[in-house]
Amino acid sequence: MTHELWTPESWKTKPIKQWVEYPDPVAFEETVKAISQLPPLVTSGEIEQLRRELAAAEDGNYFVLQGGDCSETFDACTSNTITSKLKILLLMSYILIYGSRKRIIRIARIAGQYAKPRSKDMETQNGVTLPSYRGPLINSPEFTEEARTPDPHNMLRGYAHAAMTLNFMRSLIDGGFTDMHHPEYWELDFVNLSEHSREYRHIFQSISTSVDFMEIVAGKMENTAETRFYCSHEGLHLPYEMAQTRRVPRRKNWYDLTTHFPWIGERTRQLDGAHVEFFRGIANPIGVKVGPTMQPDELIELTKVLNPNNEKGRLCLICRFGAGKVDEALPPLAATIQRERRNVLWICDPMHGNTHAAANGLKTRSFDDILYELLSAFRILDREGSHLGGIHFELTGDNVTECTGGARGLTEADLLKDYQTEVDPRLNYEQSMEMALLIAERQASKRR
Repeated sequence: MTHELWTPESWKTKPIKQWVEYPDPVAFEETVKAISQLPPLVTSGEIEQLRRELAAAEDGNYFVLQGGDCSETFDACTSNTITSKLKILLLMSYILIYGSRKRIIRIARIAGQYAKPRSKDMETQNGVTLPSYRGPLINSPEFTEEARTPDPHNMLRGYAHAAMTLNFMRSLIDGGFTDMHHPEYWELDFVNLSEHSREYRHIFQSISTSVDFMEIVAGKMENTAETRFYCSHEGLHLPYEMAQTRRVPRRKNWYDLTTHFPWIGERTRQLDGAHVEFFRGIANPIGVKVGPTMQPDELIELTKVLNPNNEKGRLCLICRFGAGKVDEALPPLAATIQRERRNVLWICDPMHGNTHAAANGLKTRSFDDILYELLSAFRILDREGSHLGGIHFELTGDNVTECTGGARGLTEADLLKDYQTEVDPRLNYEQSMEMALLIAERQASKRR
């Protein structure tokens, strides 16, 4: 991959969306420089491994499960919170393996999902106008002038919390957290209470039996090394991403070493914009959110800019249309990608296009809308000669009440029971598991 006229700072010459003005430019520059001198959060070897697996997913041999919080907080950097996030992804992945008979690429929205795009730069409450909350990497949610003023030192805090999160994740995995011989390490208590508990138990018991059978035939299996978790976040705040972008020994390309898999959001995917300029030069596998305003010609040009050599494993298109628009918006895009023979991996994000306000003013999402968009993406891409290679959820391993529906039939009246999110509503643990089970049943029925 060549990057003519590209440098980690060339994005500064382009128009930028979601920019943040810091009141102290000297402190800002000093902070960026400090982060650039710190060790990388991930390695180029891990990034290249993910690229190979995503290339295999394009060929239909792997399936991507991407999920986690809409926006991480520094307060949530605790052992229990991190463990719960990994548990729900691990459990969902085993259900998907059972249904699809494919290996699962687990990509967590973790260790860096600290910045959020906003529709408005300013927020007004009771006649007072202050900057919008943009995530803990930028400012704080409290509605005071001090809290909402962008603080560059938050980027250092973000780096530190990401490093602590990744360190704990790696320690868990190295310590046998994902070992199928010890399911008590990763089970969640709710499984016994779920309406689908019998189905979950059957799946996990079937997998455990298969492991036992293989060990009888082939000997002891060391599966922890093969059970990987990759981290991801929206590469929104470019100064932070740039600070950790570097070349490494024995590799010719530039890597954004804040994360394995950064993505460009729907609000920042302009062809002539700063985010596309930055992303075109890094060697990470990358994602781009694709919404209902995307036109086929624009999408083709975007794939050519971000993946000029048309390499497999490089570019994921994360579609997020909404249940009411997916049937109209996705087919022409998928048909154009097929006609132009562009190598991409389609991932469905059925969350962001289905957000609406409940009667009490809280943002929520409907389980049925999420499921409809997801199943529509499977059907449409199959019909267009492609395939859906992954799913992207905002979810939590906790018992929150932020999305309506699911097996327990949560209603808008239930939202107030345990509504925790500061930004977007997430599927709770039971809704997440139920969603994985329904996808697995769909994939299993397709095989038959």
